[in-house]
Amino acid sequence: MKFGKFGVAVWAVVGAIGSVQANQKFCVYDMLGATGDLFNMTKDYAVAMQRNGVTIELKGYTDERVATEDFRTGQCDAVIATAFRIRQFNAVSGSIDTLGSTTIVRNGKIDIAASYDVVRKLIQTYASPAATKLMTEGNYEVSGMIPIGAAYPILNDRRINTIEALAGKRIAAFDHDKAQAVMIQRIGAQPVSADITNFSTKFNNGAVDMIAAPTLAYKPLELAKGIGKNGAITRFPIMILTYQMVINKTKFPDGFGLKSREYWSGQFDRAMQLIKQADASIPPATWMDLSAENAYKYTLMLRESRIDITQKGLYDKRGLKVIKKIRCNVNPADPECTTKSEEDWK
Repeated sequence: MKFGKFGVAVWAVVGAIGSVQANQKFCVYDMLGATGDLFNMTKDYAVAMQRNGVTIELKGYTDERVATEDFRTGQCDAVIATAFRIRQFNAVSGSIDTLGSTTIVRNGKIDIAASYDVVRKLIQTYASPAATKLMTEGNYEVSGMIPIGAAYPILNDRRINTIEALAGKRIAAFDHDKAQAVMIQRIGAQPVSADITNFSTKFNNGAVDMIAAPTLAYKPLELAKGIGKNGAITRFPIMILTYQMVINKTKFPDGFGLKSREYWSGQFDRAMQLIKQADASIPPATWMDLSAENAYKYTLMLRESRIDITQKGLYDKRGLKVIKKIRCNVNPADPECTTKSEEDWK
């Protein structure tokens, strides 16, 4: 069959269009891989994004280090992982998962609902068109975030119920989040090097006395083994963890990142339903509540640690300033809202 010069030109254009519309590869971290709840949510996301002219090919990972590295080296066009790993691509969005930044304490009591409300408002803020600049660093753009639950202190001994009792204890600290080790050392405890693939094993085997994890991890990681008869889960959210999506925006149509963030913002309640189910699955006797005095001490300790760690350059000042504004919008009576420590950061 002969096309002539015009025919060759037409087929060249068609070929170019076809290459632009090739499937976008998404690396998805889920502790359960392709059978996990997050991976299932991304399947629905992929269907929804077809309406925006993007056909998504999903690949599940059980090791987020590998998932983010595959994205960084161009083997994927997008990645979904925890904010700890996403922080390397966008420091502002990664600030959500910082010590006590979304924790609300009222009258000495933890207000879990209000803490999640801070996260909801923050995600809505970042899903607005005005936040696109903050969500973009170079060719990387944060294109969605959802909560995966509060990170609670999980202990092998419920007598560790004060900050003072943590002194000398072994606490798992992720290698890729240097702030964790700094905070642990500040309270006189011993950081033990770990990552998301082995921190639960170290706890279950008795190599560490404490880890921090969401209730969604309780059953899959068999944390009841490490808790045993004497341990507990302390009902104090050190932070609220999020999954975040980052795209290489050169691989997607203009404006795709914003549409994607808007989609994931609309999935907040769906994520919360999974978190509430996981919370309810914890045996009631496993929970341990702090006294009002100790809840206040924990909150103050986390705030002081967060400010100190930020001054060391490990947290992003812009992100924490945004979070404080939202935190004080939710809980304006908190004494910290009369201070200017974060606002004065340059």
